[in-house]
Amino acid sequence: QVQLVESGGGLVQTGGSLRLSCAASGLTFSERAMGWFRQAPGREREFVASISWGGDKTNYADSVQARFTISKDVAKDTVYLEMDILKPEATAFHYCARDLQRLRGYPPVSAQEVDSWGQGTQVPVSS
Repeated sequence: QVQLVESGGGLVQTGGSLRLSCAASGLTFSERAMGWFRQAPGREREFVASISWGGDKTNYADSVQARFTISKDVAKDTVYLEMDILKPEATAFHYCARDLQRLRGYPPVSAQEVDSWGQGTQVPVSS
């Protein structure tokens, strides 16, 4: 059974940084792209960033481009999201998810392309 456990969330000030982690188990981590999504209160879940199964390709939402960095450590079965210059609109629960397709040629960019969501970690950004 696939299990994804996010950690690293917490209160941060506008302009600050935070690093989220997602530990995976029950899957062949090296064969799956991974993604981060976020959901603010009253809003739909939205794509943030994703990384290919090989770790050589990444995709980012326009709103976080050049401020966020996604990476993965295959030896630790963990995917990370480094968030810099955080803005109040980043206040949301952040979730990691597994690509529903093995060895996809590009990192997924939509919630329809992923499955096996984690429970989420909250990131409140104070203004």
